[in-house]
Amino acid sequence: MQADIGIIGGTGVYDPQLLKNAEEIKVHTPYGSPSDLITVGELKGKKIAFISRHGKKHTIRPTDINSRANIYALKQLGVQHVLAPSTVGSLKEEFKPGDVVLIDQFIDRTTRREQSFYSGPQVCHITVAEPMCPNLRKILIRIAEDLNIRHHKTGTYTCIEGPRFSTKAESKLFRNWGADVVGMTLVPECVLAREAEICYASIATVTDYDVWKEHPVNTGDIVKTMKENVEKVKELITEAIPKIPRERTCECATALENALI
Repeated sequence: MQADIGIIGGTGVYDPQLLKNAEEIKVHTPYGSPSDLITVGELKGKKIAFISRHGKKHTIRPTDINSRANIYALKQLGVQHVLAPSTVGSLKEEFKPGDVVLIDQFIDRTTRREQSFYSGPQVCHITVAEPMCPNLRKILIRIAEDLNIRHHKTGTYTCIEGPRFSTKAESKLFRNWGADVVGMTLVPECVLAREAEICYASIATVTDYDVWKEHPVNTGDIVKTMKENVEKVKELITEAIPKIPRERTCECATALENALI
């Protein structure tokens, strides 16, 4: 079983009618079990592997997501490109609920997550100066423009440990740092994709203003806005799939050169 493109997302993004000839498979990895069974099928002439980041019933906390197993499993299936939809809170007035943000940078505030496949004796100093694949981002930006989806071409994502939301003091601090959105899942997922030499792009959808605004963030509001955004994200991904070339010209494919000690 092989796939060209991976999608790591929530269950709302996966529609059983989206993939043709879909089959669920279990992939074993040296890092334990992935978040769930992987669904492999066809979309727009490409073989797609979909995995639910939090599990199909959203039972896995952000801290407990086995990102090493998820990325390793996709790599085993032959995946070279990953599209990663997620939800985020906004840290700026102009990043409105319902907007799509095509993340290009992150600030890592996590504390409990293994961020490398190389935990010894070999050490990997991977570069993440530009953590997202520039070529994938260009494709997504162009499609978002063509579909008239309200979007932001760049965005800095502050990744917090979770599962709690930020305090007002933390939210204001992240704003002072120049961050645009806050979420709980980007790191180490994108870092591990780089170590695996997989092209990776984050598609973040804003569900709320974080607690720096007077209206407090709550799960009910997030779920409501998330459901409203699902069709938009599915359309963006569906249109992107056939435009992702098999041949890669970015540096993601050679990321391990000079990175291993």
